[in-house]
Amino acid sequence: MTRSTPHSASLLTRMRVFCGLLFGLRKHDFRAAATWINTMYPGVSPVGRLVKFLRWSLWQMWWEIPDALCTATFAPDVSRTPIWLADGNPLENHPWGIDAKARLPERVQVVVIGAGFTGGALAYHWSRRAAADPEMTMAVLEMGEAASGSSGRNEGLVVMGRYCHMVEQTVLKHLPAVRPDLSEPDRRQLARQFAVAYCRAAYRNGDLIEETIRREAFECDYARQGWVQARDADQQTALAESVRTALETGLTDWTSVNPAEVLRCTGMRVEHNAGFSIAAASFHPAKWVWALLKMAIQSQKVKFYSRTRVQKVERVGEEYRVHTTRGVIQTRHVVNATESYTPLLHPQFHDRILPTQTQAASGNGGPAEMQPHVGISGTRGFFGKHGDKVMVGSDATRVPDHEAGRIQPSRFITKFLLGEMRRYFGDSRYHITHEWSGTVSYTPDEYPVVGVMDGHRQHIIAGMAGSGTGVSFNAGRCLVNRILGLMDEPDDYPPEYFAPTRLLDPRNHLWPELKSD
Repeated sequence: MTRSTPHSASLLTRMRVFCGLLFGLRKHDFRAAATWINTMYPGVSPVGRLVKFLRWSLWQMWWEIPDALCTATFAPDVSRTPIWLADGNPLENHPWGIDAKARLPERVQVVVIGAGFTGGALAYHWSRRAAADPEMTMAVLEMGEAASGSSGRNEGLVVMGRYCHMVEQTVLKHLPAVRPDLSEPDRRQLARQFAVAYCRAAYRNGDLIEETIRREAFECDYARQGWVQARDADQQTALAESVRTALETGLTDWTSVNPAEVLRCTGMRVEHNAGFSIAAASFHPAKWVWALLKMAIQSQKVKFYSRTRVQKVERVGEEYRVHTTRGVIQTRHVVNATESYTPLLHPQFHDRILPTQTQAASGNGGPAEMQPHVGISGTRGFFGKHGDKVMVGSDATRVPDHEAGRIQPSRFITKFLLGEMRRYFGDSRYHITHEWSGTVSYTPDEYPVVGVMDGHRQHIIAGMAGSGTGVSFNAGRCLVNRILGLMDEPDDYPPEYFAPTRLLDPRNHLWPELKSD
């Protein structure tokens, strides 16, 4: 298959687009620019980074973006509703939509705050594992609608978590600040142990999701065909090293594929080897959350309440009072499934759970060569075909705590992504109808927290660094088993790696012992 002659913008069009981009810049564009500079030009002086960025951005604004806009258009009124939520929510305003007289319970065994990937997982596992006892009820509280946060605003992939070498590097970078007592070789060993623990849990997570979808016959457009991640020439050494790490640890979901294989799997044209996560899958993320919750509430062990904002969690003796906009619930356990919203509810997590904005756009048309049901990432953005829609997305910029959840996509970033799609797939007619942002959460070491956060019975699952589908389902299973005191299944999130004390009190965190090779 050969590409058609690429379109080239006229001088007048270039001037119009350039001025439109320049005068259309908003606050988040400048924050995203700072993220880009720090990410793309490591080891370069501040002045050098600024010069490189200005050169790159001017090239984008004058050449790449105008050419891409020759074949791409925007709807007159682009919707900010994610495509996953565009057809409505079957659990909207639950339970008041079907029972106007519904009330919150006065007391339950567990309160879960948040009804996204994690809240849905906790509800589902509780419905399967808890005893059929009226006193063993779980209440799931959601300030908006089920899957209305980042769980309904994402790429639509079931990832196998981050690959081992990547986790090792993010943890290693952070260890000197929290483990200055260790030598450099010991820190490397500890970082490797963290990475292996994470990936083993993520692998089980991916398998559990597939098993659950098959067993329960969930309709969520699931297909397990992997995730291809392009790498440029200067990234080939790092790719080879990451594949060696995968082989050394036995975590061989991560490998590399050559350009011909990339083209066959994705329709994307690259010049160099790409990374490949073999067992990643695509699905409809909101349908997955809704299916989990609907099955859970049918069991009568779980109650779900949307449009119920939690204002405060107060510990009283051995129990908690959860204060909401609809009343107070007394409970034995609290589980925070709040991700990027966590610092607003629990200020001790400020600068420890970091709200981070990503964004996406979707529309009709797009490259005919793009293959469906497979994750596709360029070096600076992601792409995907879902039914008759094509999606583009990117960004990972921290935002202030109070901006968590806001939908504020950057049109500059969307237009940049059109150029990136053209780079990999050539010209194609593409009409954008939806554009949105979501807020995921990172931790300083980009490693999640799973466990007790107050030394008693308040738990948290958070900091999944945009890899929520690689953590949340298995983590929810493990927390439910801990609360119920069940030990008949493996626990993949040991406290020495995942406990929140790693962030909140690293000096007193019980770090894992170093293992000898």
